[in-house]
Amino acid sequence: MSDLTGHRSNFPSFSGTTKPSLKSNAHPAMDVSTVSIAQQFASVQLNWVDLEFDETNKALWLYMKSEGRPCFTPELLGELAQSQAVMKRLFETYQPADPCPINFKVVASRIPGVYNLGGDLNLFIQLIREKNREKLHRYAVDCIDVVYRNAVSSNLPIITIGMIQGDALGGGFETALSCDVIIAEKQAKFGLPEVLFNLFPGMGAYSFLSRMVDGRVAEKMLMSGRLYSAEELHEMGIVHEVVEEGQAPFAVQQYITKNSRKHTAHSAIYRAGRTVQPVSYEELIDVVEIWVDAALSLSDQDLKKMERLTKAQDRLGTPSVRKQAF
Repeated sequence: MSDLTGHRSNFPSFSGTTKPSLKSNAHPAMDVSTVSIAQQFASVQLNWVDLEFDETNKALWLYMKSEGRPCFTPELLGELAQSQAVMKRLFETYQPADPCPINFKVVASRIPGVYNLGGDLNLFIQLIREKNREKLHRYAVDCIDVVYRNAVSSNLPIITIGMIQGDALGGGFETALSCDVIIAEKQAKFGLPEVLFNLFPGMGAYSFLSRMVDGRVAEKMLMSGRLYSAEELHEMGIVHEVVEEGQAPFAVQQYITKNSRKHTAHSAIYRAGRTVQPVSYEELIDVVEIWVDAALSLSDQDLKKMERLTKAQDRLGTPSVRKQAF
């Protein structure tokens, strides 16, 4: 598994404190009574990710952003990985003053009508036509690194919540599936459209779904390419709660407030579940190898279908048509 300790911290220096290091396991002394963890997160300057920390509920809210097509570009993946490294370092830095400085992480989107549309199809087309296996594999592994760390909560007692207010397709759906809890608004759509251009979702969908539903049902979802409503997935046991449009932030706050006193028990149950039904990093990497082979085998006709889908999704960069593109 790739190491994130090489990412540089964006934290500015605070008077009387030392910046937490992301380069080693040793943490410099920090007067945690002087600089709050909320101040630390607020000081992070990223282009594609916003981090907000609610000290009252010990909840980190992570919002994905984009310009143009809302997908997992290499830049977004890099900042998500950096955010995970920052979260883990700050969690450890603020111990032992606070045994559990972060209880919840909410993974959300700033983009109206869209959670995330998945893989960077423009990049896929380019690398497939170039037969560039190395870069295609590197991109896939970067996806797996982010999804896997979210799925295991960075090996910390943190409950992850996917707050879905818009379309979650391909890798966007996989990201939601990697969360402990999914709270979705009723207008949100979920899907795995890769089969439409003769590919399959290779960054965790099969692994996560097969542990939530019957294996045949998981296969059907991967092979159909259809969109599912939040209510359908709730009936299947995949989405935990469905709320009216615009109500997801309130519902997530309610969930956190209601379950804060049970955090120790609930986080332990989720960790136990990962022990009973583990999704290993090795499993995800093995599937990635299959995905890369399949991607490099796509025909020109398949790539043209991918291009058409890309153009349709590109329109989502224009706010007025986001809800009409699908």
